[in-house]
Amino acid sequence: MTLTYSLSEIDAIAKKLLEKFTHKTILFDAEMGSGKTTLIKALASALGVKDVTGSPTFSLVNEYKVEGKHIFHFDLYRIEDSEELYDIGFEEYLNQDALIFIEWPELAKSFLDDAYHTVKMSLVDSETRTLTLT
Repeated sequence: MTLTYSLSEIDAIAKKLLEKFTHKTILFDAEMGSGKTTLIKALASALGVKDVTGSPTFSLVNEYKVEGKHIFHFDLYRIEDSEELYDIGFEEYLNQDALIFIEWPELAKSFLDDAYHTVKMSLVDSETRTLTLT
């Protein structure tokens, strides 16, 4: 599925994506500034999260809980090697019954089975994005 949208439509796009997800792990593949965190915030909000915060660039993971379910939002931009993922207990997060959003997922892929989606995003202009869900 490929969608082109303006930033004003992001809440509707988030709802559309949630309807398509069949896996609990979602990887976000996009360049810096393309709106990964903004889209993840919209997804969390559409799921009912009230206290959506910014990117977990320095904390590495934000955890949200809504209706007894957990949502983990990882930003692995600052991770230099897979050993750091072991150190933060990344595998334990993956083994939970939770929805998992991962920005900068390159190093995480070795921890994953084939049950994940990838959202590839690209800038069209300052207000427009294209995304492809696989």
